[in-house]
Amino acid sequence: MADLNTINLNRLITFVAVVEAGSLTAAAERLGLAKSMVSKHMQLLEAEIGVGLLLRSTRKLSLTEAGRTFYEASRQLLQSAEQAVEQARTGRDTPQGTLRVAAPIDYGVQVVAPLLSQLRGRYPALKVELICGDDLIDLIAEGIDVTVRLGKLADSGHLATRVGKLERWLVASPAFIERHGMPADPEALQTLPFIAMSILRQSGVFTLENKDGKLREVRMQNVVFTTNTAPVCRAAALAGDGVLRATVFSVQEDVEAGRLVRLLPAWSLAVGDIHAVFPATQHVPQKVRVFIDALKLAAGG
Repeated sequence: MADLNTINLNRLITFVAVVEAGSLTAAAERLGLAKSMVSKHMQLLEAEIGVGLLLRSTRKLSLTEAGRTFYEASRQLLQSAEQAVEQARTGRDTPQGTLRVAAPIDYGVQVVAPLLSQLRGRYPALKVELICGDDLIDLIAEGIDVTVRLGKLADSGHLATRVGKLERWLVASPAFIERHGMPADPEALQTLPFIAMSILRQSGVFTLENKDGKLREVRMQNVVFTTNTAPVCRAAALAGDGVLRATVFSVQEDVEAGRLVRLLPAWSLAVGDIHAVFPATQHVPQKVRVFIDALKLAAGG
């Protein structure tokens, strides 16, 4: 059995940061240390455990086979230590440390960012890092505490809790409607220019339902603008480029202000869910719990 007295366990924090940040420079910035100090920590750690962990080159940094195994064990050890501290603090109304949150760009900007600022006001010892993107993110690889996901969840080994419902509307600008006319039914909608979100599978294929329960499958036949982020889709709709199937939270203010018009209001799109997803753990950190509770209030869940 290894003699832990000969190993500086604080260097595990630096090692995990190097792996997750992808370079000594990025890890140094994350930890607030000099790059030379991070490099020294890695050299001493390898000397202490007697194996090489990192493969260094001028272009990139990668792990040895032993390094990959040691990283997984180190990450779990640090996570367990953090959970132990959080568990010991149960009952204290003071979440601490850095809360790393991931969210889609539009939801992150409009809902999550203001929410995190409010939490910072309530818990001054809490720091936050918000990563926004419309592609799925690997929670473990990126060191994310909790991510917000819209719509159907992919299978994973993570835990998830529903925080609200996800509604969508069909919208277009007044100028677009003036040029193309207001569609009277789902069939007329299909031939209009359409703005598509490229990261969604078949974003131009969806089902509408009226108050009588009648269903109509819609296949948009004229995709004129495709992009990979929701804010760009909204910008294209505001510019009059086409019909957009948009989340209500992202366009409701535009509709209320008359910048966009809801199409076929007698027909509705299927309602989905908004989830908070976080790594499976025996004890959910307090900083994650307070964020999820606040998100439920904000999202109406």
